[in-house]
Amino acid sequence: MEGLVKKLLGKMSLEEKVAQLCCVERSNLLEGGCFSSARAEQVLKHGAGHISPILREFGPEEGARIANEIQKIVKKKTRLKIPVIIHDECLHGCMAKGSTSFPQSIALASSWDPELMYRIGRVIGRETRVRGIHQGLSPTINLVRDVRHGRVEETYGEDPYLTSLFAVSFIKGLQEERVIATPKHFAADFAGDGGRDSSAVFFSERILREMFFPAFQKSIQEGKAWSLMAAYNSINGVPSSSSQWLLTRVLREEWGFQGFVVSDYGSVSGLYRAHRVADSLATAGRLAVQAGVDIELPGALCYPELTGQVRTGQLSEAVIDRACQRVLRGKLWLGLFDNSFTDPQEADRVCDCAAHRQLALEAAERCTVLLKNTGLLPLSKNINSLAVIGPNADQVRLGGYSTFGTRVITVWEGIRNKVSERTRLYFAEGCKVNNLSEAGFSKAVAAARKAEAAILVMGNSGETEGENRDRCDLNLPGVQEDLIKAVVDTGTPVVVVLVNGTAVTMANWIDHVEAVVEAWYPGEEGGNAVASILFGECNPVGRLPITFPKLTGQVPLYYNHLPCVRTLDYVEVRGNQPLFPFGFGLSYTGFSYRHLAISPEKFSGRGRVEISVEVENTGPREGEEVVQLYLRDTVSRVARPVKELKRFEKIHLKPGEKKKIKFSLAEEDLTFLDENLNPVTEPGLFEVQVGPNSGEGLKATFRLG
Repeated sequence: MEGLVKKLLGKMSLEEKVAQLCCVERSNLLEGGCFSSARAEQVLKHGAGHISPILREFGPEEGARIANEIQKIVKKKTRLKIPVIIHDECLHGCMAKGSTSFPQSIALASSWDPELMYRIGRVIGRETRVRGIHQGLSPTINLVRDVRHGRVEETYGEDPYLTSLFAVSFIKGLQEERVIATPKHFAADFAGDGGRDSSAVFFSERILREMFFPAFQKSIQEGKAWSLMAAYNSINGVPSSSSQWLLTRVLREEWGFQGFVVSDYGSVSGLYRAHRVADSLATAGRLAVQAGVDIELPGALCYPELTGQVRTGQLSEAVIDRACQRVLRGKLWLGLFDNSFTDPQEADRVCDCAAHRQLALEAAERCTVLLKNTGLLPLSKNINSLAVIGPNADQVRLGGYSTFGTRVITVWEGIRNKVSERTRLYFAEGCKVNNLSEAGFSKAVAAARKAEAAILVMGNSGETEGENRDRCDLNLPGVQEDLIKAVVDTGTPVVVVLVNGTAVTMANWIDHVEAVVEAWYPGEEGGNAVASILFGECNPVGRLPITFPKLTGQVPLYYNHLPCVRTLDYVEVRGNQPLFPFGFGLSYTGFSYRHLAISPEKFSGRGRVEISVEVENTGPREGEEVVQLYLRDTVSRVARPVKELKRFEKIHLKPGEKKKIKFSLAEEDLTFLDENLNPVTEPGLFEVQVGPNSGEGLKATFRLG
């Protein structure tokens, strides 16, 4: 590969090299909404590194034909015939029209099933590549620290270990289908004050390395991600997109990253327009490429100026060569020089095929979290009457960065598919997600009064959360809480189903309803999956990847915080802090834990510490439990988190069945960074907690040294 890259680079003019660092915006290749070959020939005369999502608005077959036409133009009309990379978003399915829509990322993390994530990654990769798209600007692996942030839905939650597992699984799945993965946004994005998107952050290097870096490091070293996206934010005053420390010293010199870095959309020009660390677009481009941003997305505002910067001696051509080599390596790995084309008919057959829809259904069922149940659930399919109410009951809610033009099953439709013919169904929207009008309440109340039970499908939408939709209040938006109260006042038992992407506070109503189901944004088969849970065809197995606070004023609130000298309580909230802790989720059966054992109780540091626990299904149904192991270093030279997730295992048990679960820890699991940020292990006592979530479990200790 290196020989071919160097040979090709030796033939390139400066303009052709710089073109490889630039992205062509899709609008420049369209005319009247249609692809224009004439415009493409003009814009691509020197070639290009990337093309932004040109195929998004087209179905699989038409999109594949356009992708082929673009590659033909580059092959025939440019001097060196270097193919282009077409990118798109692939967060929970390729964003191009007609793709399979899987549950949103936060939902997928709720499965606590990395193998499922790998299978989904492969399907997304196949649907992406067959269209002629070669890079997915995914996964989003920023750590959740404040659930008010609008893009929590795109993440895998608040824990670096769980996030790392899902990141690696997604990347391996996607890249196995020869689609470049792009973990983002490097680094510590989504963590600004107040949960504000892409705001400045002020973190010590310790916090960065212990909390925010691990998932990115694993993505590079274990997932072998071929690309990475630099973030909009600044860290301690230095913008991520011009940070040589981040993009060169840490990413390349420490972690050995060999791929190419892309900018977040407009983050290079943001060095001039927002951060004001550059006095012009040209300077912004120079700062970014010198730091290690190899490609400017989504269009070429700053990088075309690099040619002039080289010729005036402000920038070394060696910097351009270095970035260009990285881009060319990626194109070689993709196999684009050997075969740039795809089969349009195959694209039509593959995208959103029956097998992929079935996987979307399986995923949605395994992502759903049962938060409360007094015994009303599961409902009988033969129930005499049922009211389905709420602003999300019959609306398509897929979450951010979703496909369109795909058949989506709503909760209302899913319920209609499941109940018996004799069941009388009543529907009422009640209100809009973010509307303050109670005009629809009377119809909702009337429906509830006629029914044996009421399913209230509440939550959020793209109006109330998502990118550029940060929140200061985690209560249900609009008058949804008033609608819940109005239906509760009828005396009809109520199940609340939440369709949303982050934590919801429930203090005003949770004590008055019989059950709460967290469905998240459940994907195209979400309605069928929710109905399967409600009627007991599936036993809920999802577990929360984030902490749910009782009140908005408690956030940031996460389980793996450092010890506090004083109480963590507020005047308004005493005792147990979260409404639902990280790792929480109920089942239609019950599980008991006993006989926690650790061997050896004194660990030399060589070999492994073996931990075992017995888990029994004490309920009436088959079910799955997520057995979670947390570790605490009880005394250390620097303050350590009160607990950290180190292992977990999903087990399936029949009623009355017992199983002995075994975990194994090595010395590296006990390591932390000392005062000088060097990895160390210290002799001392370690506490192990094994249980169903971060808030409860059996405890035992062992000693190191």
